[in-house]
Amino acid sequence: MKFAAIDQGTTSTRALVADQQGCLNIVHTCSHRQYYPQPGWVEHDPEELITNIQACADAAGLVDAFAIDNQGESCVAWHAETKKALSPVVVWQDSRTIDVIHQLKEQGLEKDVKSRSGLPLDTYFSASKMAWMINNISAVGDAYRAGQLRLGTTDAFFLDRLTGHFKSDVSTASRTSLMNINTLQWDPVLCDIFGVPIECLPEICSTTGDFGKLKTATGLIPVTASIVDQQAALFGFGCRLPGDVKITFGTGAFAQVITGSELNVNFNSQLLPTVAWQIGQKPPVYALDGGVYTASASLNWARSLGLFSNFSEINSFDSPPMIEQGLVFVPALSGLGCPYWESETRGSWQGLGLSHDAFSLVQSIIEGVAYRGLEIIQSMEEIGPINGAIVIDGGMSKNPYFTQFLANVLQRDIKPARFSELTAYGAARLAAIGLGEDLDDYTEYQLITPQANYQHYLPMFKKACSMASNWAAIKSHH
Repeated sequence: MKFAAIDQGTTSTRALVADQQGCLNIVHTCSHRQYYPQPGWVEHDPEELITNIQACADAAGLVDAFAIDNQGESCVAWHAETKKALSPVVVWQDSRTIDVIHQLKEQGLEKDVKSRSGLPLDTYFSASKMAWMINNISAVGDAYRAGQLRLGTTDAFFLDRLTGHFKSDVSTASRTSLMNINTLQWDPVLCDIFGVPIECLPEICSTTGDFGKLKTATGLIPVTASIVDQQAALFGFGCRLPGDVKITFGTGAFAQVITGSELNVNFNSQLLPTVAWQIGQKPPVYALDGGVYTASASLNWARSLGLFSNFSEINSFDSPPMIEQGLVFVPALSGLGCPYWESETRGSWQGLGLSHDAFSLVQSIIEGVAYRGLEIIQSMEEIGPINGAIVIDGGMSKNPYFTQFLANVLQRDIKPARFSELTAYGAARLAAIGLGEDLDDYTEYQLITPQANYQHYLPMFKKACSMASNWAAIKSHH
């Protein structure tokens, strides 16, 4: 049997086909444009994403079932009858609702939001974005007043448009700030706080099940799984036991640790309780999540500035670590995520000198992402023990300098996946499970062991983050 995953990510959409003999193939990849209409705004064209998903589905050929994984917090508004998008996709990185978030905090609502959703007040999550669409896009407001509005994360739009099923799985719903993390249903109080009409939201369902049929070049094929991309990667890595951790170093860097069947809501922790997945009617599996908003995105930005041309140029450096020489980069180009949750903080270099060249800057970017990873792993260790080596994937996991520096910073063994498409693979396994089948665990790893100890530079890095935060506060004040 063959199963296909459509991995709809922040910068591209790709299709993986996996069979039960261990053959894994990426059969199609489409990039899509990123739009930045104003500072802090990040958008995608929803019609472009639909076109790319359809192209990936057609390229998959004859398979037994599909899974679709999604970006998580990115959201969109569309018409209930025509299924046409009424808004752009407002991407998870977007911070246009920062003033609304400040107002809610000033009203003392963060405690209630966190107790119900498990999430802090932050522009990262979908709720404030959805309310913004109603209040600021005339077509969305008109559809709402006419009783024809649908709102949701991108998964619900994809499914409603392509299969006719207006659904969102519980892992994705847990990223909106609108789902009650205890009941796993939309919370009327949360919807009222953010100003999101609950009747416009999709049905919340399990990660595996009946999501309708997708029309492809080879016929109608069932969609049997839908999940957030980070949770798909967690599943693809084979993380199943409490204490199992993975980090995906993609556009952003996202670490997740399994907590098991028990919800771990520690309100003194800056980690986010989230639903990892729910298989059919089984109890949900929970995780804790910590995110860095710009990881590979920082390197893509550096390349766009001309600091380097090809990624092969930055696999090694002649210089000792930049942080050892006093040069620190704070990778907060879209804000500081866990454990700071400061949307307005922006990236900075500190310690720049005339001796630094373009490659010094790139080297410091790579090191900054590693130190942000350390901050999240230390937050996880405060909650409970972590099992063994830390498995990683994503674009930066292919960079030898980064993986070795990460091991040196974490003082742990690092296991980069040799097959880097763990998100798509995890989704494909869930598609199989949705049909009562499964795929074997085909994951193979490198092993990177610490060769030095750079953990003692963490206070310097934290001070740089604090200075970046202070600058953002000064800018906001003026």
